[in-house]
Amino acid sequence: MTDHTTLKTSLDGGVLEVRLSRPETLNALNRAMKQELIAAFKAAARAQEVRVVLLSAEGRGFCSGADLKSGEEDAEKSFGESVRTLYNPMVEAITQLRKPVVAAVQGVAAGAGMSLALACDIRLCGESAQFIAAFSRIGLVPDSGLSYFLPRLVGLGKAMELAMLAEPVDAQEALRLGLANRIYPDEELAAAAKDVCRRLSEGPLYALGLTKQALQRGQELRLGEALEYEAGLQELAGRSGEYREGVEAFRERRKANYRTLD
Repeated sequence: MTDHTTLKTSLDGGVLEVRLSRPETLNALNRAMKQELIAAFKAAARAQEVRVVLLSAEGRGFCSGADLKSGEEDAEKSFGESVRTLYNPMVEAITQLRKPVVAAVQGVAAGAGMSLALACDIRLCGESAQFIAAFSRIGLVPDSGLSYFLPRLVGLGKAMELAMLAEPVDAQEALRLGLANRIYPDEELAAAAKDVCRRLSEGPLYALGLTKQALQRGQELRLGEALEYEAGLQELAGRSGEYREGVEAFRERRKANYRTLD
């Protein structure tokens, strides 16, 4: 895959690693990085050879949020328009991707950097990981989907506390709250994340994409609506070659080989 100015990308065995590469700023989000993340995830959606995306970061932090030191944020004509045209499309490119997205988080994930991590389907964290809903520290409100993801993961009361007090949440507390899925020693995080992604890449890609769709949509539906939505998706899954391969593998007592269906 082609490198960008703020990202590094590589493809291995169906796993596309998108690595934030501004370590000198703790991978703060400048305009170029936001644009390149949008482009990278849209390209991943089109690329048949990409089955899973791993979002990682260079250096000692995952993402410190908006790049306040550059002055770009202050130069924007409208805060709302900046959110609508850059931050929101970045989050939507991740959540609308019908492929698993795994975040490998070490060090700080603050502000929009926290939103970026929460937009991913699975968050694997190093022991140094810290989540900070830092918006209130500078007189702003949560954006980039934080007001959506945070209460759904930790509950409304805890989300209010985290967003208003903007206190750091360490890796162990993040695991307890549901912000993190798994924790590893920092030196093992990269290998562990790649192993999880490899396992996902060997799974039924179409069914995993529908699963992502079902769980996202299910948050907004009443039970009867969710049951009907599941039925519709199951009709699609049941007519797929993945289902046939899965059933044949079960009957033959072997591991299903979904990659042959690409």
